[in-house]
Amino acid sequence: MNLLFILAQAASQVTDSIGTNPILTPVKAESEINMLDMAMKGGWIMIVLAALSVICFYIFFERVYVIRKARKEDPRFMDRIKDYISSGEIKSAINYCQMTDTPAARMIEKGISRMGRPVQDVQAAIENVGNLEVSALEKGLPIMATIAGGAPMIGFLGTVTGMVKAFWEMANAGNNIDITLLSGGIYEAMITTVGGLIVGIIAMFAYNYLVTLIDGIVNKMEAKTIAFLDLLNEPEKER
Repeated sequence: MNLLFILAQAASQVTDSIGTNPILTPVKAESEINMLDMAMKGGWIMIVLAALSVICFYIFFERVYVIRKARKEDPRFMDRIKDYISSGEIKSAINYCQMTDTPAARMIEKGISRMGRPVQDVQAAIENVGNLEVSALEKGLPIMATIAGGAPMIGFLGTVTGMVKAFWEMANAGNNIDITLLSGGIYEAMITTVGGLIVGIIAMFAYNYLVTLIDGIVNKMEAKTIAFLDLLNEPEKER
């Protein structure tokens, strides 16, 4: 019991000495880094990256809306077109295509309007409309691809300018070099690199996602084109 009492007294004395000794006093933990303040230390490069990210997000959501609208269609579209053409209701088939209002429907509408001409002419007309439709779906994607490749380079530019700023301040400080003099340039160098990589990675994934959606639409357009050309050739096979 005496031994436990002695150990308790010793522990109490050590605790009191730590509380009164300024060297041994625990340092108060610093507050967490504010992401907005950290971004502001990146300088004007971060403004450019922020503008690029806004453009990227606008193109992405606008294209997603357009592509989803283009993907909506009647699963019995070609069956109805076949029924209209078989019964000779060409105007009804054209009206149905206009009501459907999808890239594939506009291609088939052009093919129906060229019926009676050689199959090669009909196919060429459909392909021309298809190229225009794909170009319309891909609107804005080159800009997104440029952002995906250019944002990291802009971030690296901020790294170089930040390091130049840090060394310039170091040279002007002479023998009175202080780490606080270098913090601004180092902040700019590191933060712009992180910002550029974040914007570039997001833009790259968004671009590839949109390309995948467009490829799916193109495959459906090609399938409907083949089905329509086969429909035009059916009477010849029967004869």
